[in-house]
Order: sequence, then structure tokens, then C-alpha cells
Amino acid sequence: MSFPFCMPPSAESRRQHQRYKLEMMKSWRDSLEAHLAAVNAAISTVERQISQEGDQL
Repeated sequence: MSFPFCMPPSAESRRQHQRYKLEMMKSWRDSLEAHLAAVNAAISTVERQISQEGDQL
């Protein structure tokens, strides 16, 4: 008796899983890039504010 969950995955099943993983990781990357852009913008703003405060003294 053979159980389906004991069978090795087919090549097509593996390809589908790999495609799913790739799309998931690309989605994570895109999200991280957006967050990084926001952090970089915030850093630039604070640095600009600090330099402007120094000029006013």
C-alpha cells in the first residue's frame, strides 16, 4: 500500500513550488525596497534639518 504523501514530488510539482517561492521572494524584496526607500527619505530629512539648525546658530 502506498500513501500519496510518501511519494516523491513530481518534476512539475517541484517547478510549481519553485515558481511560487520565487514570486513570494520577489514580493518580499519589493516590499523591503519600498520600506528602505522610506527610511532613506526619513534619514535625508533629518540630516537636512540638523544641518539647517547648525546654520541658524
